[in-house]
Amino acid sequence: MAEASHTGPLAGLAVVEVGGIGPGPFAAMMLADLGASVVRVDRPGEDLRATHQVLLRGRRSVVLDLKSDLGRETVLALAERSDVLVEGFRPGVAERLGFGPDEVLARNPRLVYGRMTGWGQDGPYAALAGHDITYLAVSGALETFAGPDGRPVPPLNLLGDFGGGGMLLALGIVSAVVHARASGVGQVVDAAIVDGVASMTAMHQAMLSSGMWSRPRGANLFDGGAPFYRCYRTSDDRWMAVGAIEPVFYERLLAGLGLDVGALAAEQMDSGSWPRVSRLFEDVFATRSRQDWVDWFADRDACVAPVLTAAEAVSDPHLTARATYALPPVVDGPTAVRPVHPAPAPRFSRTPGRWPAEEFTLGRHTDEVLRELGLDG
Repeated sequence: MAEASHTGPLAGLAVVEVGGIGPGPFAAMMLADLGASVVRVDRPGEDLRATHQVLLRGRRSVVLDLKSDLGRETVLALAERSDVLVEGFRPGVAERLGFGPDEVLARNPRLVYGRMTGWGQDGPYAALAGHDITYLAVSGALETFAGPDGRPVPPLNLLGDFGGGGMLLALGIVSAVVHARASGVGQVVDAAIVDGVASMTAMHQAMLSSGMWSRPRGANLFDGGAPFYRCYRTSDDRWMAVGAIEPVFYERLLAGLGLDVGALAAEQMDSGSWPRVSRLFEDVFATRSRQDWVDWFADRDACVAPVLTAAEAVSDPHLTARATYALPPVVDGPTAVRPVHPAPAPRFSRTPGRWPAEEFTLGRHTDEVLRELGLDG
């Protein structure tokens, strides 16, 4: 198949992505950002709003009825010529549509078949509906985001959908591709959000086992209980984040706040003192605006930072210098309003990731891809 000219460590990797929203597209976005050639197949009438533009960047788009003979054969033909297939249906749906692992691997034994679900391909909950919050709940992660009143607060859908879901699917796919290229044999990658989130709680599980996390929520080291690891309101009703865990940074924090370094530094890890010290910090931070504190701590290197809104982060001087957020240099596309994109990550010294050459447009490449596959007649 014809491939666009681009760079990236995954240049030459061919991927077919079958619909889906959220974690599956995020995994495919990461692969595309790093140079893979991705063809996405959607069903007619798919509601892909502008909010999906970022996740769907860097693909060619095909629209076909997946229940039709042409739709099924197109997916199989793409898979036959690709290294990877990504799908995010509930267990059994791809099989019923005629392009499950057995059918696809029979056509291309070297292919890596990536499956993105919340609960996994098997187990008592496999057939149940769910979303990020329910996967976090059952994995034991959501409870750790509870405040002193005990109510768990979901951390957007970053931890489940994108961290434990799409990101680990991308890692699994790349790992399986390395194995396939060495062995000539593909395999199925079963990426379940509950599994991914569980793996991300490894340190928390260790803290539980060792007794380092036993107090009520909001009273532990990393959940806002420690005065040196929490956020404080400023005089202009904004926030500063403090992460002065190491003694050297804690002492600089205390000095910056004008507090008694000797007395307070000695009891840093005394959890019994934390509520009292937190109140001291609250009183001091409330005396100045956020920007005043930013300026004050600018040269003190005490692990103190402003809590920025998403809109503010785009223009932060450090992120601007690194071009962490940007309007991609899209050269072709119909959308009048272009969303801000996070840059491809991570950074590579020899094979940098790439920005898309055109905006994602549903069905834009259907005829082109069918011609390449010889299915246009």
